[in-house]
Amino acid sequence: MKKRSLTLILSIFFFFPFFLIACSNDESSGESTPTQDTLIFARGGDSVSLDPSEVTDGESENVAQSILETLTTFSEGETTIGPMLATEWEEAEDGLTYTFTLREGVKFHDGTDFNAEAVVFNFERWMNGNAENFPMYGSVFGGYKADEAHNIESISAVDGATVEFKLKEPQPTLLKDLALTPLSISSPAAIEDSRDEYRSNPVGTGPFIFKEWQRNERIVLEKNEDYWLDGYPKLEQVIFRTIPDNSSRLNALLSGEVDLIAGLESENHAQIEENPELILFSRPPLNLGYLGMTLTHEPFDDPLVRQALSHAVNKEAMIDAFFGEGTIAAKNPIPPAVEGYNDNIEPYPYDPEKAKALLAEAGLPDGFKMELYAMPVSRPYMPDGAKVAEYLQSNFADIGIEAEIVTFEWATYIEKALNGEADAFLLGWTGMNGDADNFLYTLWHGDNIGSTNSTQYDNPELDALLDQARTTTDQEERNELYEQAQVIMHENPPVIPLVHTSPSLAGKENIIGFDPHPTGRVMTTKIEFEQ
Repeated sequence: MKKRSLTLILSIFFFFPFFLIACSNDESSGESTPTQDTLIFARGGDSVSLDPSEVTDGESENVAQSILETLTTFSEGETTIGPMLATEWEEAEDGLTYTFTLREGVKFHDGTDFNAEAVVFNFERWMNGNAENFPMYGSVFGGYKADEAHNIESISAVDGATVEFKLKEPQPTLLKDLALTPLSISSPAAIEDSRDEYRSNPVGTGPFIFKEWQRNERIVLEKNEDYWLDGYPKLEQVIFRTIPDNSSRLNALLSGEVDLIAGLESENHAQIEENPELILFSRPPLNLGYLGMTLTHEPFDDPLVRQALSHAVNKEAMIDAFFGEGTIAAKNPIPPAVEGYNDNIEPYPYDPEKAKALLAEAGLPDGFKMELYAMPVSRPYMPDGAKVAEYLQSNFADIGIEAEIVTFEWATYIEKALNGEADAFLLGWTGMNGDADNFLYTLWHGDNIGSTNSTQYDNPELDALLDQARTTTDQEERNELYEQAQVIMHENPPVIPLVHTSPSLAGKENIIGFDPHPTGRVMTTKIEFEQ
C-alpha cells in the first residue's frame, strides 16, 4: 500500500484555501481599537441551493463552503491536495482501493457526530439519486448506482474513523474529486429531518452555521463556536449580499456598505488601484466563458452553422471592450493552464465572409432567426453578460443572423439552459480541480446530457476518448487523449470558446491574507480586518 499522510499542523497552515481576516489591538498605546467581526461579501446573483450536491453554480457553492466541508481540500493558491475531514489516506497499488482516516471529535452543527457512517450515508444518498438531483456526483463517478458505468464498487465504514472506497476502474482524479464542493458531507440527521427542505437548511461541520436566507437579498451565517480547528473562525458573522447591478455593487463598496465584492468591471480596476482604502485581487485564469449552442435545435444541429458563428465573433474587440487585464481569447474549451491543453489548434479567425459562405453551404444564404440567452448575473468568466450578448448580437447581424436577446432570473436561466431550452446561451465554467476531465467530461460527455451538458452534445468518438482518459493513470497518455478530444470539439464545435479571464475582486484595504484561489472558492474561516 502507498500511504499519503499529512499532519494536522499542515492542514492548519498550508492546505486550507480560506480567506484570512484578523482583529488586533494597539498594544503599544494600551488602547483598544474597535474591531470588525462581520464580513459582508457582495456578489451578482443569489444561490440556487445551499445543498451543493444538487447544483453546479458557483454562487451556491461559495456559500456552502463556509457551512459544509469535504474529505480533502486544495492547497492555498493551488490545486494540489491536502487533508480536511480526512487526515490521511492509503491507495492500493492497483489504484482501486482507497482507505481514508477521518478526523475524530468533529461534530455537525446539530450536535451529531461526524464519522465514517455519515460519509457512507452521504455517498449512498448521491449514488442512489439521479442527474436531476445530484448532477456533479454522476459526472464525477460516471453515473449512479444503477448505471453500468458507475465507478464506485462499494463504500464502507471499516470502523468509526475509517472509510474504504473500492473502485471498478482506476480514477486518477479521485483525491481532487473528493475536494469538490458538491461532495461536501452533510449531517445525516438533518437530511432525514428536513428532507426536501434541506436545500434551505444545510447542516455541516464547517466554521459557520446557517442562520437566515432572504431570497435575492442576503444569506446570514453565524460563527460555529465548536469548530474543530481551535481558535477559528475569527469572525462572528458572514453575510452574503446579492446586488445584481455591477455599478451598484461597486458603490456599496465605495460607501463602506460592504467589505468585499465580486464581478468587478474592467473599467473600474484603475479606480480601485488608485483608492488607498481599497485593494484589487485577481485570481489566476482557470476558467472558460463561452457561447453554447443547443444541438437539438435547428439549425444548430448542423456543424457548418456552428462553424459559421465561430467565424462571426471578433473576440479581440470584445475583450478590449468588456473584459479586464489578463483576459485572453479562448480557442479551446479548456484554459491553457490545464494539462492536456492543445496549443497546436488554430483558432477560428474572425472572418464574416467565411461565415456567410458556410451559412450558404448549410442552405441558409439569408441567415436565420434565433434566441440568445444573456446571463443575468456577473460571473468570474463573464463580468457583464448583457453587454457581451449585445455585442454577439451585432456580430451575428453582420452575417445575416437575427438574434433576439432574452434573459431570466439566475436559477431559471440555469434550469432552462441545462434542459436544452435555449437556441444559444452564454455560460462558463471555473475549473473545480484543475484537471481537463472537469471541463471536457463534465460539460460535453453524452452521459451528462440532462445534468451538466447544456449543449446536448452527444459525440461517441469524443465520449470514448474521455472515458479512456478517466481510467488512464499515465498523465502523458491522458494529455494525448485530451489533445485529440479538443481537435474533435474544434472541428465539430458545441460551443464558441470566448475568453479565459483573470477574475477580479475588490475589497477594503485592511483585509489581509485573502487567497484569490484559482478555483474561485470563497472560504471564510480565517478572515481578519487589520486595525
